[in-house]
Amino acid sequence: MMIATKSIKFLTILALVFISFSVFAEGGNTTLQESEPVVLQDDEHAVLEDGGRVNTKEEIEAYKKHHLADSHDFSLFSYTNDQNERKHVGFALPVIVWTSKGLKTFMSSAFHHNDDGHVVVTADDVQLTKIHSKIYELNEGETAVSFDEAHHATNAHKVIDFSITKSVFGMFLVGLLMIFGFRSLAKGYKKGAIPTGFARVLEPLVLYVRDEIARPNIGEKHYRKFMGFLLTVFFFIWISNLLGLTPLGFNITGQLAVTVCLALFTFFIVQFSANKDYWKHIFWMPGVPVVMKFVLAPIEFLGILTKPFSLFVRLFANITAGHSVVMGIAALMIVLKAKFGTAGATSVSIFLTLFLTLIEVLVAFLQAYIFTMLSSLFIGMAVEEHEHH
Repeated sequence: MMIATKSIKFLTILALVFISFSVFAEGGNTTLQESEPVVLQDDEHAVLEDGGRVNTKEEIEAYKKHHLADSHDFSLFSYTNDQNERKHVGFALPVIVWTSKGLKTFMSSAFHHNDDGHVVVTADDVQLTKIHSKIYELNEGETAVSFDEAHHATNAHKVIDFSITKSVFGMFLVGLLMIFGFRSLAKGYKKGAIPTGFARVLEPLVLYVRDEIARPNIGEKHYRKFMGFLLTVFFFIWISNLLGLTPLGFNITGQLAVTVCLALFTFFIVQFSANKDYWKHIFWMPGVPVVMKFVLAPIEFLGILTKPFSLFVRLFANITAGHSVVMGIAALMIVLKAKFGTAGATSVSIFLTLFLTLIEVLVAFLQAYIFTMLSSLFIGMAVEEHEHH
């Protein structure tokens, strides 16, 4: 039960920190550029001259970038009807933005298709538009986006975005699944030493994290203190990666805001749990000549900062690369259609995609294991007690 309570608290903090980092990430470049004809439009769906079909290399690359990025709605699939109109099947998510006139909320379906690709939504007395998945507020009195000769918007600025995006929705879903799983495991142990039902599925994984990751790297004396964090990180990354292989199109751990938050949790836990021996070995290494101590201290301090950097970059890069490769292989049916025909190209593409998807299932577990293992290793280095002679 203690594990379940700690995991719930951590998931709540993680969701809040991720939303904060998303807001920070949205506040960077405020230059708004006009879309090219084949680039994804405001509502994050392909609006192309040939009815929305993706046929060229440029359109495929744009489509891949679109599905790897976060979005304000879910797009399950698309099709072109007999009237050559592109139809999109999915559902909207809540848009929550802080504008110059306060908090505004509405559903993302308000950003529908139109001819010029720049939909303007009126939220009370504020005009809002969305370009390339970013929401902007038009200057007061403006009703449409205008661009200068360099294709930069001259009458719009970004807002603070607290929206429930696809990745945030996915995090809540993962959190609910984890709460259900951990509570089932806790209740199973209440009934006896051997859990029953769904809890028996989770028990081997929990024991694996405890006996193969936490104990060897942190030590018998301290590992229990960090089990709640390590279990939460392991299952959060693993389930998020598995959801990324579903048709829902989640890419939670492929978002830098998420991986940075996870790495920062490890970083702060390591620093605040470190003992005096840890800091002594960084700033004043025992048994080393004084001159060398001044040389090695900055290098060791730099190592403190590179550890979380390696954590979030490794997770982000591997998940993003895996999704990109799978989508690229799936697009072979378009590239090879002229040479092998529709049936042949589709068969080759489906076979390779299924093969790579099976590998991605392994990668989903492997990345969760690597992140958890490295986190426990860094924690173990911080709490290790040294005996100097």
